[in-house]
Amino acid sequence: MINKQNLWFLTLFSLVLVLGVYYVTMPNELLLSKVENKTEKKKKANVKTTSKELSSLEAMRVSLEEERTEQMNGLQEKLTNEKTTTDEKNNAYEQLKYLNALQGKEETLEKKLKEKLSLDCFVKIDESNIEAVCISSKHDNALANNVMRSLQEEYTDKMYITVKFQKK
Repeated sequence: MINKQNLWFLTLFSLVLVLGVYYVTMPNELLLSKVENKTEKKKKANVKTTSKELSSLEAMRVSLEEERTEQMNGLQEKLTNEKTTTDEKNNAYEQLKYLNALQGKEETLEKKLKEKLSLDCFVKIDESNIEAVCISSKHDNALANNVMRSLQEEYTDKMYITVKFQKK
């Protein structure tokens, strides 16, 4: 049985873990674009287009993060509620672990696509479905297939992968 001290430890640990993952994945481009705007006026147009491209991906990331935060808060409330049964608390804890692992996997897949295919992408995993939104000036079947293969390489089970493109 989980006592209050262990419960608080798990709650705070999961919060620190989520904040740590958020801090590590925070894009440096947003900070760098502000510095570049002040120093060079010629690059101003390029920085604006880059921030517009990234802003749509960032908006999707923020939306997903808010959704997951709400889920995590609900699960943490179950963990801290004294009326919740042990089985419900164990299920809530397992779901918290799953959500944390899911966030890490999404970030890993985004980094893989960035490194392997030089694409800025947003990846969302929902059970056996993966949705990838990529920013690219080229929208063709070969690129979509490469994205799908790169994502499927990480899984042994068949995943249903959707690839969407947004123009640069």
